[in-house]
Amino acid sequence: MNLPVYSISSNDGKEENMHIITYATAISMQPKRFVCGVYHGTKTLELVERNGSFVLQILAKNQARLVILLGKQSGKKIDKIARLKKRKLVEEWNGFTVLTDALAVMLLKVVDTMEGGDHKIFLCDVLSYRNQHNGSALTTEDLRKANIIRA
Repeated sequence: MNLPVYSISSNDGKEENMHIITYATAISMQPKRFVCGVYHGTKTLELVERNGSFVLQILAKNQARLVILLGKQSGKKIDKIARLKKRKLVEEWNGFTVLTDALAVMLLKVVDTMEGGDHKIFLCDVLSYRNQHNGSALTTEDLRKANIIRA
């Protein structure tokens, strides 16, 4: 399947992290809701469970190389946010660090959870959103073509 590529920005007031996800979709227009799947064992999962809110970011095609940092490395081992700040790729929005070049950002509040195999599923209300740029969304096919992920 060819899926859009998103990033989650999460924090608990002390620690913060960014992570790549592809299991995300709008599920309701009234109220505005998203469902997001976060991989077990990740720092992002720990932070989302502690905070109850996070930012979902829609990545642009020109952000493919960020998947190497945000998706192929563990936030438990490296400070991804510090690396992004050093490269001047982020800014603050609604109490979270977000990618400046993301197409859009959405502040989500968890309303329910369930287990989903190797991912935990979060049903979330959209509290706020901001369209940041026009452009095409990064997809898993783009990542395959760039040899960042395998089939």
